[in-house]
Amino acid sequence: MLRLCIVANLFQIISVPIPIANETFDLAVVTTAFSLVILSIISCITMYLSEINVKKIVVFRALQLGDLLCTIPAIRALHNTYASAEITLVGLPWAKVLTQRFNKYFHSFISFPGYPGFPEQQVDYLKFPDFLKNVQQQNFDLALQMQGNGTIANPLVQLFAAKKTSGFYKTSNYCPDEELFIPYPEHLHEIERHLRLMQHLGIESISTDLEFPITAADEADFNNAALPVHPGEYIVIHPGARSETRQWPPEKFGAVADYCIEKGFPVVVTGTKDEGEIVQNVLRSMRHEAIDATGKTTLGAVAVLIKYARGLISNCTGVAHIAAACKTKSIVLSLHEEHGRWEPLNKTLHRSIDWTSNPNYLTVISEIDHIFLKIDFMSEVL
Repeated sequence: MLRLCIVANLFQIISVPIPIANETFDLAVVTTAFSLVILSIISCITMYLSEINVKKIVVFRALQLGDLLCTIPAIRALHNTYASAEITLVGLPWAKVLTQRFNKYFHSFISFPGYPGFPEQQVDYLKFPDFLKNVQQQNFDLALQMQGNGTIANPLVQLFAAKKTSGFYKTSNYCPDEELFIPYPEHLHEIERHLRLMQHLGIESISTDLEFPITAADEADFNNAALPVHPGEYIVIHPGARSETRQWPPEKFGAVADYCIEKGFPVVVTGTKDEGEIVQNVLRSMRHEAIDATGKTTLGAVAVLIKYARGLISNCTGVAHIAAACKTKSIVLSLHEEHGRWEPLNKTLHRSIDWTSNPNYLTVISEIDHIFLKIDFMSEVL
């Protein structure tokens, strides 16, 4: 039915005569015709999905904090279009707390036990059959593969047995459904590639803004931590990152922390308990004393800390996306091979420095002066 709809619309479009002058196509007319083709396909897909009465949606995204936060604009658009539908996230066990935080978008959570080929967790083979049976018994109307390019994920998500499945596929690999899947847009920012999938499904984007809802419990946790700071008068430094290869050297974090303190701003160094050694390496490299908040705050309290900070300096990791969500100024040191895929989109509030191509410490100092301190570093040098 969907394919017939698309063919019928295309036939109507190509039946319209295109003016030709001097044996060349009129570019404006060709562009208009191409736009009509795209719109007709989206219209057919939207009508197609409406016919199956989408009431239950499952999203597969078994990744970490930053990965999930970058999908929120797409999930927001999905919820806005299917306001009465229940949206379930299949994710890593830790992500249950995130669905509770985003309970206006997610209605339930199913813990993913792992799958061969996914590096994020060890596979619990004994739990997998029950997991799959549970997912299949939900009778989802629509399953969205938002894990990645689909090389491993697409066959797995098809096993969810939803009425329809959509997502990404790698052009050289198997495509489960030519109408509902799109080629993985390697060139797009992580936020925008998921919005591109929504657009393909006829779901209108609201914005690219990130979110991180802060609760009264988060505020209470922050107050209980009793950190000696005042709103807008301190800078947060987060030296950790999940992958060691993406961590800026601790001594450089220590050097910029000293610089901020010398400019009159207390520094709070944050990290999980597992990142304690990294934080200690930063503190040992410093000449001045910083506030050590390692392991003393919940994720929500860290978000409050970032929200009220003058700014954040961090690796390209989850807290950088929290700063973007809270609209707190930030400087992100990126050692990621896909720098442009993860950098903050708001270039006014945030600076992302690609350390792999520009390993210049003075660039970091210059951005601190410009973004946090409102000082022209080069004029001071001159």
